[in-house]
Amino acid sequence: MKRWFTIFLLVLIGYLPVFEAGAYGFRFEDSSGKTHTLSGYKGKWVLVNFWATWCPPCLREIPDLSELSRERNDIVIIGIAMEYDDARDVMKFVEKMTIPYPIVLGDRTAAAQLGDELSMLPSTYLFDPDGKPAARKIGLITRAEIEAFINTH
Repeated sequence: MKRWFTIFLLVLIGYLPVFEAGAYGFRFEDSSGKTHTLSGYKGKWVLVNFWATWCPPCLREIPDLSELSRERNDIVIIGIAMEYDDARDVMKFVEKMTIPYPIVLGDRTAAAQLGDELSMLPSTYLFDPDGKPAARKIGLITRAEIEAFINTH
């Protein structure tokens, strides 16, 4: 019964099948110069969110992702800013929105590290505490969806 509920829940919230993440790893340098690797977060859920300042669904996600980052110690969130003209504008936006999680100034190679071609923004990738790809969602994601997925796995 639990298995059917989980399958139903995944279909309901719009998750796509698990993705192939390179060698289950990535290496991103954030705007402060800190390097983030998947292996560096062993034991935690890792959520990588590709977004842009001009993208309305991306902007709707930010408050939920910010809350998760502030309130849950078992989840690490890394934001990858895409399709920008000036990095300073992105960082001003991050400051204005008081985004607490690290922001990487990304490009298509960032998505390639996850073994994927970025087809749409926002796109979110979730890794389990063992560092294995757990889920991917293309389009708007909410805190409730993230927590429902984590709580059933």
